[in-house]
Amino acid sequence: MNEPLITISKEIMSGTPVFYGTRVPVKTLLDYLTTDETMDEFLDDFPTVSREQATALLETALHSLIEQQYENIAG
Repeated sequence: MNEPLITISKEIMSGTPVFYGTRVPVKTLLDYLTTDETMDEFLDDFPTVSREQATALLETALHSLIEQQYENIAG
């Protein structure tokens, strides 16, 4: 994926982090998944977000969290 995953701009949703090329807040995906809704339901409700974008965001968040934990242990 060559495009950025997230856009943060005062002109788009008042600076709320959104999926690149959309007006869909990133937090919305997390809200769906933490309330037992599926990725498919999220993608059906927000067709401007691709499966690739949503998957890449979750993978990036996971890698970031793991890295952070390693740094805390080594720190």
